[in-house]
Amino acid sequence: MLLLGGPPVAGQIQVTVDATADVKPISPYLYGRNNSFSSTDPNWTLPGQDLVRLRDAGVTFFRESGGNNSSKYNWRRKLSSHPDWYNNVYVNNCNQAAQALQKHFPAAQGMWAFQLLGYAAKTNAANFPDWDYNRSQWWEGVSQNLAGGGVPNATGTKAKTEGNISLYLEKWTADSSVAMLDHWFGAGGIGLKKEGIRYWNMDNEPEIWSGTHDDVMPEQISPQEFMRRYIELAKKARAKFPEIKLVGPVTANEWQWYNWGNKPITEYGKTYPWLEYFIKTIAEEQQKSGVRLLDVLDIHFYPSSKKTEDIVQFHRVFFDRNYSFSEANGVKTINGGYDKSLTREYIFGRCNDWLTQYLGAVHGVTLGLTETGLDNSVAPSVTAVWYASTLGEFMKNSVELFTPWTWNTGMWETLHLLSHYNQSHSVRGVSGNEAVVSAYPSVNPAGDSLTVVLVNRSEAAQAVNVVFSHFVPMQEKATMLTLSQLPADETFVSHTQNALKKSQVDLAGTALNVSLAPMSVSSIQLRNGGTILGEAPLPEPFHVFPNPTWEHITVRWAGQDFDKITITESTGRELYGQPLQKTQREAIVRRKFAAGIYLIRLSGPAGQSTVRKFIAR
Repeated sequence: MLLLGGPPVAGQIQVTVDATADVKPISPYLYGRNNSFSSTDPNWTLPGQDLVRLRDAGVTFFRESGGNNSSKYNWRRKLSSHPDWYNNVYVNNCNQAAQALQKHFPAAQGMWAFQLLGYAAKTNAANFPDWDYNRSQWWEGVSQNLAGGGVPNATGTKAKTEGNISLYLEKWTADSSVAMLDHWFGAGGIGLKKEGIRYWNMDNEPEIWSGTHDDVMPEQISPQEFMRRYIELAKKARAKFPEIKLVGPVTANEWQWYNWGNKPITEYGKTYPWLEYFIKTIAEEQQKSGVRLLDVLDIHFYPSSKKTEDIVQFHRVFFDRNYSFSEANGVKTINGGYDKSLTREYIFGRCNDWLTQYLGAVHGVTLGLTETGLDNSVAPSVTAVWYASTLGEFMKNSVELFTPWTWNTGMWETLHLLSHYNQSHSVRGVSGNEAVVSAYPSVNPAGDSLTVVLVNRSEAAQAVNVVFSHFVPMQEKATMLTLSQLPADETFVSHTQNALKKSQVDLAGTALNVSLAPMSVSSIQLRNGGTILGEAPLPEPFHVFPNPTWEHITVRWAGQDFDKITITESTGRELYGQPLQKTQREAIVRRKFAAGIYLIRLSGPAGQSTVRKFIAR
């Protein structure tokens, strides 16, 4: 199949790509997922086919805390209480999962969670005998509080008699939670590398604990009490692990973005949406204590619609200030009361506004979405379009973490296409009809390679004219890889066995014409005056983290040999220089930096070099 370039024709959607505008590093941790490793089966090993799929799909970030099951995790006893299954206590060995992660994916990041609920699992001796009751079948009563000697109610979600929490839980303090850092990374610990598990969730969905964990919290604690617990634990974690990334408050869904329990928060006569109150309180405490308490603002999002026309627009919920969300609910309470006319969410846009308002313009807090998902009845091609659109919006808006909770057919294929062929920096791509077709372009650090992801959200084919600025593609056939008409069964096995359809595009000067298949995701790889990108990915750029930093930094790269690392001030004055070994792929710089902007340069034996910027606070 050959798609010809040339001038635009009637009916085409116009797309402009500027390779030097809005240049932003793409977080490598957008290519993440939940629950890839087992911590419940002591005999578990990662199956070979799963290892290949995870590696070839390009997973770089693993959130392994387990959602609701993380709130009562006891790392000392390797147990957790399951609130969605009678509160029964089962084996949960996060050591095992973390060791498997660092063995098989040494360059990836893992994330677990601290406990703020106040209780952790103690023993499985008081479990409700669910096998004897109904052969462990699911029914509406699985959320009844029956561990600890409870008496089941044959209908409904409330037990006839609640179980006694003291029979299966023990009190759990902030000190107990952060002591896991010593157990994993400290002297005498199990030897995990802390630079590979830098991100930590601050528990999970605290706004709904009176529902998910009503055995220990039949009435929701106040937001002030939660913030007290959060701040206490955050300070202790930062003291033990200065480079830690604290990720919170891990809100449950759209209603909880704005409400604690069932309403916004009123304090000293003023009403605040929950996320604004959280940010305000963090800012106030940071100013008083001088301790950084938040690195990534994290939310969850579970839309319910199964309609294609809704699903393919869900990516607009986060930053689009003009998008009217059909399931808007919590946002209607943002000013107090319930204003039915309020339907525009732009929740990450709002959070960025609040972060700037309370923490200042250079606050360094990034954004994350660590749980989301669609109904499993959604068609794979629609799933692929939704996932690609969300990844694309997060790329161009500097979101740091993205780990969907549900993983439906179409997502492996999309993850592989974008993680494998995208470049390292997002640049500007504007469509004349964003609701139907969007472009998500990216360039490499040298600016000589560019990838354009084109998403067609229509059930019909779309003719698109792409015009490039500050980039002159080679005047030969370019490769286009497309996902469309995906079957119901999983098709992604590996980098060489998948559902990608390969075609070619001709270019005419700085433009190309292309026909996008209905409900499709396409990736076009271009070189600026060079050769076509082949099947092998470009070498990864090097990463600097944490960025912004306060003390130490880690520099990590792949593919290329360098013989020296240098750090200079923005004026050019060199502050640090260190030789590198030929096979070295990571350097840790242990020193404090005065507040300012610095440049890190990796230099090679043939005179090649690459540079990244980092900020010290």
